[in-house]
Amino acid sequence: MKISTKGRYGLTIMMALAKKSGEGPISLKSIAKDHNLSEHYLEQLIAPLRNALLVKSVRGAYGGYMLAKDADQITAGDIIRVLEGPISPVEVVDDEEPAKRDLWIKIRDAVKDVLDNTTLADLANYEDKGNQEYYMFYI
Repeated sequence: MKISTKGRYGLTIMMALAKKSGEGPISLKSIAKDHNLSEHYLEQLIAPLRNALLVKSVRGAYGGYMLAKDADQITAGDIIRVLEGPISPVEVVDDEEPAKRDLWIKIRDAVKDVLDNTTLADLANYEDKGNQEYYMFYI
């Protein structure tokens, strides 16, 4: 499973809104500028997030977007599902060998567990401890 720029930038938008929660609406222009991203692309991503009731928009000169719920009520899984679709690294086929089918299900469940137990508040308040080893997993 590979998360596309839709999911990555969607998390960026949501984390930016979470970090500025309580400060009023935040414009996509300021998020785009702060993160060196295309405002036009962020506009395409915000619509499904708004339709999923994860963000709300405020019109007007001082308008923008804000979280529709508290950051600890929104998970990374909520955001990724809206922008990427169902979380399934491998299509599970019923007639596959039971051992392989079980492995695919365990991988899917592990990914879902991480995404569904990581809140937007966790991401927004994350502090890098500097001792994390980075691995590249290709599934």
